[in-house]
Amino acid sequence: METIKFGYKYFRKSMPIAILAEILSFAGIFAELLLPILSGILIDYVINKGEVTSESGGVFKFLLSGKYGQVHSMQLFFSIAIVYSILLLLRVGLIYIRDLLQEWVGLKLETELRYLTYGKLMELDSDTISRYNSGVMLQVLNHDTIMFKELFAHRIPYLGDTIFMLITTLILISAINLSFLIIPLILMPFLIKAVMEFKKKARLNFKEIRERSAELNLTTQENIAGVRIIRSFTNEELEKEKFNTSNQNFFSSRLKQIWLSSKFELTFNTIRQISFIGTILIGAVLVIKGYMTVGFILTSSTYVLRIMHNITGLNNHIFNMQQMLIAGVELKKFMEQESKVPDSEESSLRSDTPNIEIKNVGLDIDGQQILKNINISIPYGKKIGIVGETGSGKSVLLKTLVRIRDITSGSITIDGHDIKEYSLKNLRNMYSYVFQDVFLFSNTIESNIAYSSPDINSRMVTKAATDAQAHKFIDALAERYKTIIGERGIGISGGQKQRISIARAFHKNAPIFVLDDSTSALDVNTERILLQNIYEQFSDKTVIITAHRFSSVVDCDEILYMKNGEITERGTFEELMKLGGSFARVYNIQQEQQSGDINYDKLAGAGGENHG
Repeated sequence: METIKFGYKYFRKSMPIAILAEILSFAGIFAELLLPILSGILIDYVINKGEVTSESGGVFKFLLSGKYGQVHSMQLFFSIAIVYSILLLLRVGLIYIRDLLQEWVGLKLETELRYLTYGKLMELDSDTISRYNSGVMLQVLNHDTIMFKELFAHRIPYLGDTIFMLITTLILISAINLSFLIIPLILMPFLIKAVMEFKKKARLNFKEIRERSAELNLTTQENIAGVRIIRSFTNEELEKEKFNTSNQNFFSSRLKQIWLSSKFELTFNTIRQISFIGTILIGAVLVIKGYMTVGFILTSSTYVLRIMHNITGLNNHIFNMQQMLIAGVELKKFMEQESKVPDSEESSLRSDTPNIEIKNVGLDIDGQQILKNINISIPYGKKIGIVGETGSGKSVLLKTLVRIRDITSGSITIDGHDIKEYSLKNLRNMYSYVFQDVFLFSNTIESNIAYSSPDINSRMVTKAATDAQAHKFIDALAERYKTIIGERGIGISGGQKQRISIARAFHKNAPIFVLDDSTSALDVNTERILLQNIYEQFSDKTVIITAHRFSSVVDCDEILYMKNGEITERGTFEELMKLGGSFARVYNIQQEQQSGDINYDKLAGAGGENHG
């Protein structure tokens, strides 16, 4: 019930149209249910010469008044045919309009649900999102929204149609002869028992299908993203086998559903046939005893079959709704996720010259201490370099500045205000951030560079690319800045991707420029020119650089050396070299590596640190 309530708050906007569609549907159903009465009149008073009484014809007694033709005449036949055609066309027209309205309502709901789930994805923090693998995430954002839409746009209305048809049919058959209700009443307990059993099994089946589908999506996506790795390791056969396993698991889960559905249909088809035969037998007895005409056997048997069909249809809807309810449960669970990085959306705080203070900052993730007692003062315009071994906490520290992760102790302030007092939009707009893991969109190079601006200014894009040392290789491409690059930048080299991402940050031109080990794929000369451009372009702005190549930070105002989440050394380049600690040792080794004159005794004495 909670799942239905969750969906209703989005569906209720379309309720007036949904109600109109249901009214049209009821009218169409009622028109359809009058047709068997006309069929009975046709048999009794056109084909046979039945005796007309005051009760003959029911709602269509006007056809037997003689005005529209005498019994057993072609005029009466044509009169019945015209009324039959009018009802049939009315039913077709009403159902057609109903279907259009329901499809519109369904599409509107699906679009809104997809937009809302995508919005939730954008709102959630990285830790929460990481709990969903990409296969499950795609399942939620795409498949679950479609399935849940089906519940409100089609299944629940069809459930209402079935109940309306069942009640109306029972009233109509009761008006003919109560004896025909015997069969449905006898078979009802068997139907109820069967549907409860199938409902339970169906829910388990559909849950398994959903899990197997997510698993298949994940396997497929990983193979698409990792195709170059797979080929370089010649592991195509291994990946084919993995995919085949996922594919077969999905096949098996679907096969279980098909088997269950087949048993379901067999059970209810058997019950329907029994009801039909039983109706004919009762009708035959009533005709022999003179209580009923032959035509109304056809009418009554049609209605009994409708009753059984409606009951099985009701069960079918309930059976199939299990899959949609499971999708709704997962959708609701995802939409109710709370971000671990809450936003102060109403805050208007902002700064064009931010002064950052990091005091006694600590960060624990899953019980592990990642950052310990970090203290840094970064007045606006300062150039900070952060280096250290892999896993020392450099990238995590940068992520706390823009609240990709929230610290667990200490404080980070900008102009004296805790960064949590700023809205996430205003806070992150202060940074031109180049992440360690470069991501480019499947779009033109121009669009990727101008990502921060809705309106592309070609001159500014070219300048940003030139400053980032990217213009030369872009200009050599056939389509230049209009070149479409593949997903995640496939089609260009790692160094080219880094330069485009740096150009994107240049184009944003925020007060704080952050490079998170973003020049690792560049040669030393290109990096030197690019860093020089950064210092020139951002001479009055704050620059924060993390790097494994220590030469990247030699011109910074202050350099921090981190190890195990702590700052163990700090100072200018000259001060750290005089100190002769870890920074100086690693820097000297890297310089020797670049010159080709490697001192292996020094390398061994560096404590096994990662200096790449």
